[in-house]
Amino acid sequence: MLLTINVAVLLALIIILRLRRRTQARSRNDEKLTVAIVLVFGILIAPTAFGQGVLDVLRQLADGVSRTGSP
Repeated sequence: MLLTINVAVLLALIIILRLRRRTQARSRNDEKLTVAIVLVFGILIAPTAFGQGVLDVLRQLADGVSRTGSP
């Protein structure tokens, strides 16, 4: 039996566990590490179908906001 672990899923789990901690308990280095993990996670999911779907939703949201703000 071969067990494979998707790195993006593993990083998502790590992000969820890190963000559940109280804000006051985090050091500056801890926050920097969380940001780095989130950036790597974003790079990993960007080329996937899920990442493209998120990009499309954000693009539509940004278009709607920019149309609302312009006269």
